[in-house]
Amino acid sequence: MKLNVLTAIGVIIMFLQTELPAQTTKAMPSAPERAIPTVVPVIVNGEAQKIPAFENSEDWLKHDLWVETEFDTDGDGKMDRMHVDVTRPKQTETEGLRLPVIYESSPYFAGTGSTARQSFWDVRHELNSVPPARAEMPRIERRGQRPVISASQTRTWVPYGFVVVHSSAPGTGLSQGCPTVGTRIEALAPKAVIDWLNGRARGYTTPDGSEEVKAYWTTGKTGMIGTSYNGTIPFAAATTGVEGLEAIIPVSPNNSYYHYYRSNGLVRSPGGYLGEDVDVLYDFIHSNPDNCEYCDSVIKKNIMLANIDRKTGDYNDFWAQRDLMNYMKDYKAATLMAHGFNDWNVMISHNIRFINVLKEKGVPLQMYFHQGGHGGEPPFSMMNKWFTRYLFGVENSVENDPRAWIVRENDDRLKPTPYADYPDPDASPVEFFLSGGAPEAGTLGLTKTKDRRYETLVDNFSFSGSTLAQAEWTEHRLLYLTDTLKEAVHISGTPSIKIRASSDKPAVNLSVWLVALPWSDARNAKITDNIITRGWADLQNSKSLTESEPLKPGHFYEMTFDLEPDDQIIPAGKQIGLMIFSTDREFTLWPDPGTRLTIDLSGSSLTLPVVGGVASLRSQ
Repeated sequence: MKLNVLTAIGVIIMFLQTELPAQTTKAMPSAPERAIPTVVPVIVNGEAQKIPAFENSEDWLKHDLWVETEFDTDGDGKMDRMHVDVTRPKQTETEGLRLPVIYESSPYFAGTGSTARQSFWDVRHELNSVPPARAEMPRIERRGQRPVISASQTRTWVPYGFVVVHSSAPGTGLSQGCPTVGTRIEALAPKAVIDWLNGRARGYTTPDGSEEVKAYWTTGKTGMIGTSYNGTIPFAAATTGVEGLEAIIPVSPNNSYYHYYRSNGLVRSPGGYLGEDVDVLYDFIHSNPDNCEYCDSVIKKNIMLANIDRKTGDYNDFWAQRDLMNYMKDYKAATLMAHGFNDWNVMISHNIRFINVLKEKGVPLQMYFHQGGHGGEPPFSMMNKWFTRYLFGVENSVENDPRAWIVRENDDRLKPTPYADYPDPDASPVEFFLSGGAPEAGTLGLTKTKDRRYETLVDNFSFSGSTLAQAEWTEHRLLYLTDTLKEAVHISGTPSIKIRASSDKPAVNLSVWLVALPWSDARNAKITDNIITRGWADLQNSKSLTESEPLKPGHFYEMTFDLEPDDQIIPAGKQIGLMIFSTDREFTLWPDPGTRLTIDLSGSSLTLPVVGGVASLRSQ
């Protein structure tokens, strides 16, 4: 049913007899006795509207507490407690209103560590060798004052009739425990908070006390939201199937730490953080100084450093425990995903890996994608409709809206184009074949050549990918180009490459970029003007992701792997270029220059998901 007129959806009122906790009483402003009840929510066109009585932030009640979890990560024999803050309209006291909750959890709220290069792993060493030890990161100086952990969501959501809750992740801020980075602990911590909101877990006025705090001011219906690590936590919480978590809006979430720090067996850094790994992230977020010696010894040294395996890059049990794909059985929260196609920090494959799983499970799903980098929430109206539907229970038909919303290349990020789904249902795979031309450019065409031809590149980390893509003549990359496009080509989905290659050394980096040429170096050039997508792999893992095998020099190995998913329109006048090279200085380890990587062109090909399929290309 469409709601096109101002509609009051009733009054959610419960008069509570519970005596106020001490810290809530202190924070509570003076107010008239039981005034006329406030109507919540107020709906226009399926969206919650601001409620004038909730807009004055000086009237909001703010208090904090500690919620007891079901785990003990710091070895003190007691269940860890998470530090939680609450911001709510005063009417939850004066009128007994019970409201749904918008909840954000983070390891960043109390401060973060250094990003100085010496605190990261040194990437300048040979492949398949034990890396040099890295320097310890200086301890974080914890910041933040009670009772407010963060105000990140309050001004956005409280005026619309929501209570806002924040919590610090385990081992950060005033939350007890140790950071474990990606384990089930990071799912169970927010689960405990949601259980507390629904009366199933205990909250206390102090970290170690016994005076309880009740969440009598909420309906228990909770929606989680956040970006990056703060977007990972809602996804993790949803995998627990906790009752009360109705909807989430994860923005650029990291759903697998293997996919964040490795790529098809290759040790690879997230964009902008060369040399980062799980143990570095542990140091970066560990802002609770309690039990540091225990956490550093047991969690960082005996678990992380013992198992991250920066020598081979293989997938193991350590990484499996940090992959949310392995915990999807109980997932049911309505999910509005958001990600940028050019996010080279938390790459978009993190979200795309889960789309089919959510569809198969019948989870309400909507996707918002833009052409930018890391972060970028959906337009507020999309988020509002999502939370209005699943937290207020208003039948606004959001589940019948287009499933995918994609910001086109030159459009405002807040004005996405609707599509029936992602990938575009009209996209189908088209295979392109390679024809030689090194050290200049070869061709990328729809017809496979009969001649067997080999081309060789020489690794050298001194040259960036963008430099190699623009070079007219170089031995440090191989480049294959389509004819100049007469009409635009729309790619939607996940490209893949089949490559048959050999190395003259036991290990070699393998990097692939898909580019649009000629390269634009204009001051206002967008990333989509030049880079279509990227991918990385280790030929040692051509047969298995869990067991790499040293390469036999001169022996050819065949490997097929995905590039990062995309939805991009390549304009007429451009050429699509497949660039194969070795060390990608922005992402991979940097071995000594000189390794020779030879490609068997007849055994290699590129597959692109093209809207309109091969017919749209043959008409060029």
